[in-house]
Amino acid sequence: MSSPLALKLLFGGILAGMLVVTTTASLKQPRWEWTGLVAEPDRWWTYATLADAYFGFLTFYAWVFYKEVTATARAGWFVAIMLLGNMAMAVYVLLQLRQLRADQPAASILLRRG
Repeated sequence: MSSPLALKLLFGGILAGMLVVTTTASLKQPRWEWTGLVAEPDRWWTYATLADAYFGFLTFYAWVFYKEVTATARAGWFVAIMLLGNMAMAVYVLLQLRQLRADQPAASILLRRG
């Protein structure tokens, strides 16, 4: 499968998933009435919030998958990101920044190293 097709499928799936969870939550309870886990209907917005967070983790992981070339590194970072979320993501970016040479712009971390 080509990279553009894989990315289209990934982000099309994320969009569809978010539309489903937010529509479901909106039909169950208006957003402005959400109070967390205090009352029964509030769970729907909790589900939507968790889905949003994990889809964000997957979005970040798409970049990690591109950057890392070995299956071991890709699998390890996937597990770390799914378990630790933004903490693992921050560590990944800090490690990437640490590998920059003094003459390189920060934007250099976005691309895979040759």
